[in-house]
Amino acid sequence: MAAIRGKNTKLEMMVRRGLHSCGLRYVLHGKKLPGKPDLVFPSRKTVVFVHGCFWHAHEGCSAFRLPKTRPEEWEAKLLGNRSRDARNEAGLKALGWRVLILWECDVRGKQPQEVSALLDELAKKIRTAGEAGDM
Repeated sequence: MAAIRGKNTKLEMMVRRGLHSCGLRYVLHGKKLPGKPDLVFPSRKTVVFVHGCFWHAHEGCSAFRLPKTRPEEWEAKLLGNRSRDARNEAGLKALGWRVLILWECDVRGKQPQEVSALLDELAKKIRTAGEAGDM
């Protein structure tokens, strides 16, 4: 598992390029914030997490499936990741930050124009002061 990337994944890079092309500027992996969000928009007090469906145990997602080998260990690990995500999100909200989450399944297998539309929608959510939440 040491070879698995936690930063600069293909998905994260695609989101970063898309939001940058929309004119949004951000700070990467905010070290002073709970959970070190993938993208931080300080002037908008908004953070974006780009979650992989497997590693963050995306409930109800067809891309998430518990491995058949050592399922008890995997379940403990993945549920631990999910509870850590919830703690980090609560901590950010307590500090007054808006939290947006983009899931891997929202992008995987989509046509380029669908991904572009999704990133435009994400950019609109970042620009507005609307309610935070999942994509």
